Amino acid sequence: MSYPGYPPTGYPPFPGYPPVGQESSFPPPGGYPAPGGYAGAPQPGAPPSYPVVPPGQGFGAPPGGAGYPGYGQPFGGVPAQAPLPGGFPGGQMPSQYPGGQTPYSSQPAAMTQGTQGTIRPAANFDAMRDAEILRKAMKGFGTDEQAIVDVVSARSNDQRQKIKAAFKTMYGKDLIKDLKSELSGNMEELILALFMPTTYYDAWSLRNAMKGAGTQERVLIEILCTRSNREIQDIVRCYQSEFGRDLEKDIRSDTSGHFERLLVSMCQGNRDENQNVNHQMAQEDAQRLYQAGEGKLGTDESCFNMILATRSFPQLRATMEAYSRVANRDLLSSVGREFSGNVESGLKAILQCALNRQAFFAERLYCAMKGAGTDDSTLVRIVVTRSEIDLVQIKQMFSQMYQKTLGTMIASDTSGDYRKLLLAIVGQ
Repeated sequence: MSYPGYPPTGYPPFPGYPPVGQESSFPPPGGYPAPGGYAGAPQPGAPPSYPVVPPGQGFGAPPGGAGYPGYGQPFGGVPAQAPLPGGFPGGQMPSQYPGGQTPYSSQPAAMTQGTQGTIRPAANFDAMRDAEILRKAMKGFGTDEQAIVDVVSARSNDQRQKIKAAFKTMYGKDLIKDLKSELSGNMEELILALFMPTTYYDAWSLRNAMKGAGTQERVLIEILCTRSNREIQDIVRCYQSEFGRDLEKDIRSDTSGHFERLLVSMCQGNRDENQNVNHQMAQEDAQRLYQAGEGKLGTDESCFNMILATRSFPQLRATMEAYSRVANRDLLSSVGREFSGNVESGLKAILQCALNRQAFFAERLYCAMKGAGTDDSTLVRIVVTRSEIDLVQIKQMFSQMYQKTLGTMIASDTSGDYRKLLLAIVGQ
């Protein structure tokens, strides 16, 4: 069963690993010089495989540091209510916190080794000067969007929180409300996303995905299956304090069956994060997965859930390697044969993150833009959330997998100031 939106060539037998029985003829993974500056890249002209990340990359442990100080009141008191124009719950957004401080670190938690964002904190940053530029850009007739683009795209999330606080101190007005009144559509969604503290934006996206009729399962998968333990625990706390709701309860009431169990497992934020690989365990897990799926009639879903929800990402990668020897096919395609629907997508997302997290996001971006129409919310969410973590590597993977740059595809799929701002963040 093919996975919707996958590069049409499908996955090669197992990206980066030797076909079964030919192990000795290949250098060990990561052993060859990597074309394009990262390991696991296919040879030029090879099909867009799911490249593999060398061990120790792509799963940084989040930086240490105390949890956030108790956050103040929910931003603008956001009970569950119908979204106002602009689609933000209650039309509100975090605007100001006690003392003008952000209640939780807006440092992206996965300061992953070996990856970099396209946005760095600006040197010689002056929050008051920036607040003044934004105020001028919005005064009088018309809005000077270019001035807004220049400031917003060249500041880190942390710096944007300081601009928001300075703006209120200087003018007694709420920067977010002012921006909302000047902007609309995709540009508004993008700017508001950039001004939300990182953890809040994830929590807000989850809340939005479950509000009202229908659930956007892909958003739940994209966030819950790819974040580190620390990030997930922060999101759960933020969800409770800002929306007065229990994330796990909302997941239970909005999803069902094996998909519900997988997401509940994910929102515990309790995956093993030890970076050392236990090869004996990988072999045993591979055997168990084979016997729970391909090796029997029917599928023992709980065995897949247990292994994919608890093992560290490097450990899962070793398990996938062992599995391709045990089963003679790769684990991703077995999951496709044994599962379907949302639980299939969720399990695959976990395995793809174990193989190469940046390739997972590159592919989600491609799917958001290919064909007719653009899934702008996904485009905005991934560009914003990865902009300070690994967008540089996501761009590299994108070019490698789709033979075009992320910037070209964004430029042909968007327009106006929205396009300008996206391209400024992506660094085109």
